[in-house]
Formats: sequence, structure tokens, C-alpha cells
Amino acid sequence: MSARDTQKQWRVLTAKVGLDGHDRGVKVVSRALRDAGVEVIYAGLRQTPEMVVEAAIQEDVDAIGVSLHSGAHMTLIPRILELLKQRNATDIVVFGGGIIPQDDARELKKMGVVEIFGPGTSLQSIIDFVNHGFKAA
Repeated sequence: MSARDTQKQWRVLTAKVGLDGHDRGVKVVSRALRDAGVEVIYAGLRQTPEMVVEAAIQEDVDAIGVSLHSGAHMTLIPRILELLKQRNATDIVVFGGGIIPQDDARELKKMGVVEIFGPGTSLQSIIDFVNHGFKAA
């Protein structure tokens, strides 16, 4: 079975990174993924990139889902990508959501983020993305 086989039960770490305290969205997404059969580890609020990467490696996850509303996405998400590279853990997929402008989303994708889900994205779209091996359904 390949590392991204769609028959696998995926393990996803979800987290709020930075000082953002708006966690309703990430909790709703985490629960929807869990209800769809994904193993979800919710890291909680006010995580640092270092804490997220450490937890992702310790929990042996397939992906990190980062939620940001604070405007710090162009600092925090690239730092997560950098730390994954430093730890030789680039096989961990990074995707994000929250309030991230389209131009920034395109730039983050160029850096290695697989997908950015904005406001109004259906939960089914996110579930399909995960269940299809972190590719658009």
C-alpha cells in the first residue's frame, strides 16, 4: 500500500497556530473528519509552529491541518513547512483554512501547502480532500 493510498485510515493533526482564539471552525472540521473515519488529533489553541511539528511527528500523522484567522498565515505556515523540512518530515502534508486571501493562498501553495480552504467551504469538500489522499476530489 502506498503512503497516499485512499484505502488507508488517515491521521490528521489539526491546530490553531499563533494567538488566534477563534476555534469553532477547526473544531467543526475536526469533528467532521473524525465522523468520516479520519483519525484526528486536535492540538488546540495557541500552538507554535514548533509545537505543531513536534506533535505531528510524535503522533505519526499523514497531514497537518492549520486554521488561521489572525493574519499571521504568511509567517506561521511557512515556518511549519521549514520545520518539517529540518526534521526530514516533508512526507507530512500541510493544508490550511481560515481567513487567507487568495493571493496569499496561491503563494502558500507555491511553498508546498497542498490546499487552502476558505470561508464557506463545505465540510464534504474537506472530507473528500482527505479521503482522496490529500488531492482534490
